[in-house]
Amino acid sequence: MTKTPLFPLGKLVATPGALEVLAASNQTPTDFLGRHVRGDWGDLSAGDRQINDEAITEGSRIFSAYRTATGAKIWIITEADRSVTTILLPGDY
Repeated sequence: MTKTPLFPLGKLVATPGALEVLAASNQTPTDFLGRHVRGDWGDLSAGDRQINDEAITEGSRIFSAYRTATGAKIWIITEADRSVTTILLPGDY
C-alpha cells in the first residue's frame, strides 16, 4: 500500500445503510476511503486484488471490501471513469 492516492475518487456518495453502519461503529467514510484510494483493498482474494491493481492503469472499476469495528461489511466501488465512488452495504448492490 502506498501513502499517496493511486486514482481520483470523483464524487463521493454513500447509501443510508452504509452511513448507519459506520455511525454505529464510530467510524467515518474517511477511515475506509483512505485505505481504498491507497491500494489497501481490504478483504479481497489475491485474484481480486490483482484485478484492482490492473484497474488502476487500465481504467476499470475498482472494488474494495472492509469490515467495520463492529464487524459489519461495507463495500467501496470507484467507477471505471473515476466520476463517482460509492460506499455501500453488500445488500445495497
